[in-house]
Amino acid sequence: MLPNYSMPARRRRVSYLLLPLFLLIALGGCSRNQDHASISGNRSFANPGELFQTHSDRLATLAMRNNLHSLYRLLDKLYRRNPAEWHKTGLPTLEAAEKAVQLSIEQNRPPASLAGRKDIAALSYSLSDDFQGDRVGAFIYALGSMIITAHGGHTSFYITDVLDARFIHNAARNIEKATWMLANRQDLDGNPWLLSNEITENGRNLSFAVEFAKIVARLDLVTDILDERYRRIGVNYAHGLLFLNFLPVQ
Repeated sequence: MLPNYSMPARRRRVSYLLLPLFLLIALGGCSRNQDHASISGNRSFANPGELFQTHSDRLATLAMRNNLHSLYRLLDKLYRRNPAEWHKTGLPTLEAAEKAVQLSIEQNRPPASLAGRKDIAALSYSLSDDFQGDRVGAFIYALGSMIITAHGGHTSFYITDVLDARFIHNAARNIEKATWMLANRQDLDGNPWLLSNEITENGRNLSFAVEFAKIVARLDLVTDILDERYRRIGVNYAHGLLFLNFLPVQ
């Protein structure tokens, strides 16, 4: 009498069919965005969602956290160099103005002065002659919105996410262009729209350029990691063909 393999095989098939469902349910409980405390404090606490992150997913999540934290640092520095801008918000304190911009980025809610514009549309408008209002807040929001949009609209990433390296690369180039525009755009009287880097006889302050460079470097690193991730998939498959290795079946 032949042994009955039908039941174990059937159970395995059912398990394989249910595995994606269990994965989706588990990922459904994972936050798609990092919390404000993690971003503003530039630190992350261990959570079960990390079990569903590859190395590149974790790196992209940390890079996003650090980039948003850098934007918050730039927000504070620009407000302090240009105090008239945060006064335009009507909020009572500098801290309150900063918190409002930070939450607008994290909640994907553009400031009223941008009239609903987001990512590159908001960036173009915040750096135009037509813009009226708090230029610092609008500029930093636009940069944050643009970076998040390039990452698929999320700030935390898991194995089901597919990030497009091209968009992240483009975001890095947009940061470079925006940095140049910030340093060179002037009003009709020849005054810079916003004070940032400074080179004078009394000293140098290039801290703004340094912070922007960090953001660009992180975005380029994520781009390279993603390119390598997908390249290695092809290379590993090519190795299998070259050395005539059979693919595992269980």
